[in-house]
Amino acid sequence: MNESRQKLQAARRWVVKLGSALLTDKGCGLKLESLDVWVAQIVQLKQRGIDVVIVSSGAVAEGVSRLGWGKRPRALHELQAAAAVGQMGLIQAYEFSFQKYGMRTAQILLTHDAIANRERYLNARSTLRTLVDLNVIPVINENDTVATDEIRFGDNDTLAGLVANLVEADLLVLLTDQPGLYDADPNTVASARLINEAKAGDPELEKFCGSGGPWGRGGMLSKLWAAATAARSGAHTVIASGLELNVLLQIADGTQVGTLLRAEQAKITARKQWLASNHKIQGSMVLDEGAVAVLREKGKSLLPVGVREINGDFSRGEIVSCRTMDGKEIARGLVNYNAEEARKIIGKSSDQIEALLGYVDEPELIHRDNLILLS
Repeated sequence: MNESRQKLQAARRWVVKLGSALLTDKGCGLKLESLDVWVAQIVQLKQRGIDVVIVSSGAVAEGVSRLGWGKRPRALHELQAAAAVGQMGLIQAYEFSFQKYGMRTAQILLTHDAIANRERYLNARSTLRTLVDLNVIPVINENDTVATDEIRFGDNDTLAGLVANLVEADLLVLLTDQPGLYDADPNTVASARLINEAKAGDPELEKFCGSGGPWGRGGMLSKLWAAATAARSGAHTVIASGLELNVLLQIADGTQVGTLLRAEQAKITARKQWLASNHKIQGSMVLDEGAVAVLREKGKSLLPVGVREINGDFSRGEIVSCRTMDGKEIARGLVNYNAEEARKIIGKSSDQIEALLGYVDEPELIHRDNLILLS
């Protein structure tokens, strides 16, 4: 057992994501016997004192089966209808299976809109933490019934990474039908090797990713993004095969299974986690080299003097993206002035704000407490 795997034995709060390939019969209904296997392992984790939050796929596939459709539809309204029907079967299956062990479950449906709104984000965070404290197993899924293309997470890997932030998990386990991340496609390259361990968020890993399967929306790339998201709150990630016998118990024992993506960056505050995970960007600012260096190297606030250009139409308190001169996003944060006011003061020193606007609210465009570095 290596040192990194040994440390996983101390993880007391897990988020476990179960993909469609593990829970459904090729997208046509739930495999109840498979779900029972997962529940039995999770119960054993609970008996070891480990809190578990489940992020589960399978609602659309169950709905497709119940509606008698031969394949997963493409139209959004049909997917939403299938999700509405399938959610009934999915949560019933979880509830029935956990009741065999005298354990309670709770259903949580989320959309990205719930994460983007600060108040709703905090409400979701408090609810999930309370359920865990009550020894209830939360079963989380994207609310496909109401989600639109503009507000959907895109896959449950992304959702699982965000949930790891919400509950401040120690470990995110992404279970799939693959043994983990390979350095080449093992289906076509005989010499492909499993990557046993790497750093979460390492961009070099993305070149090893392929596409997702026909019954899920995610692929290995979405799992890497989820791991990078989970790492912001200090959670390590294991990508492993759900076809491996007792894989969850093996991970808990420190066995080298799957791909471990270590969280090596400093843990950031819950507020900055929310900023980093929020995709509702209302505009952007282009920074000069000096401002980029100040943000990256000194961790200071963004002042008007270092901004070259304002894009978009945003209001005070909305999230804007901070970009380099060549367009790379390096940070985002809550802006202290609206777009019209910002355009008047960029390139100027903070002591000129009152003369330019007729008032001064804050000396910085974005305070460092409301700003998160992304690269």
